[in-house]
Amino acid sequence: MKVLIVIPSRYGSSRFEGKPLVDIAGKSLVRRTYEQALKAKINSKVIVATDDERIYAHVKTFGDCVMTSSQHVSGTDRCFEVVKNICEPYDILLNLQGDEPFILPEQIESLVNAFNESSTQIATLQKPIRSSEELMNPNIVKVVSKNNGEALYFSRHPIPYDRNYEPSEWVQHYQYFRHVGMYGFRFDIIDSLMQLKPSGLEMQESLEQLRWLENNFSIRLSNTDFVSPAIDSPADLLTVENFLKSNPEMI
Repeated sequence: MKVLIVIPSRYGSSRFEGKPLVDIAGKSLVRRTYEQALKAKINSKVIVATDDERIYAHVKTFGDCVMTSSQHVSGTDRCFEVVKNICEPYDILLNLQGDEPFILPEQIESLVNAFNESSTQIATLQKPIRSSEELMNPNIVKVVSKNNGEALYFSRHPIPYDRNYEPSEWVQHYQYFRHVGMYGFRFDIIDSLMQLKPSGLEMQESLEQLRWLENNFSIRLSNTDFVSPAIDSPADLLTVENFLKSNPEMI
């Protein structure tokens, strides 16, 4: 399978302006993400998609970058614009978020392998939840699945609700999962996805993947045991610094 990996990257952010260009142990955040994608043992091309000249100029010093519209409301929309203008044939589009400087190549490979199943339309990752703090955090998206490994629903609220125990005890009695937000799309469904309008569930939860589920597209879940530290604000850089001290091989 031939894979197009697109890394959407925007400069403007209400919580962390210029985040893609922030220095992390000698390399920018977006460069680290790009280089991690290159390590995956798959037949792929990696492109950064941005709407900012500063990011474009920086990425062009080490890799491929394209300019896209500044009107996109999501990284997926930015990825889809790249697809519309690409001439080479690909089988899979991978949307790798630009703030994933420590994504494991094995995670990318796992996501691509999900498409070995011919029925897979969209694929993403899930990770077991280990603590109540993680479960109750609305910024951590939870997911439940069908018996066939496809996603049933995503929510910012803990799902399922356990009526037999206090919420603080839920993780002791049921295996909850969190969503790890990297998506793969089979190329032949992208045109259909681009035609979809925002759905009711999507707007309620602010989760674009619910638009696809509501419109009867399937999302296959692959398992992972790793999630990199979130970088949502300048304060998170301390968490990243501590992460690198514990994982010096990532430097």
